[in-house]
Amino acid sequence: VYQQRCKASDGTLLIYAARNHLGRPRLGLSVSRKAGPAVVRNRLKRWLREAFRSQQAELPSGVDLIVIPQGLERAAWASYRESLLRLSRKLLRK
Repeated sequence: VYQQRCKASDGTLLIYAARNHLGRPRLGLSVSRKAGPAVVRNRLKRWLREAFRSQQAELPSGVDLIVIPQGLERAAWASYRESLLRLSRKLLRK
């Protein structure tokens, strides 16, 4: 996915995308130690997985996404959800 170099960012999330032939979206997460201790990183990953799960029907099908949280000021879960949907649609147009 990183080799495809198809990415989009909005300050909350950075998303890399690549097509797959499965007909469904898949999620990969990369949360840096800069985000904080393990408890904080795991919470971020849980929020991102839940944002993906709740938006999965609206996400483009047949795409692999690697999601990296950016603004580590602890954005709300709803902002991750909106950002994931907006950026995945933007990547679909690329």
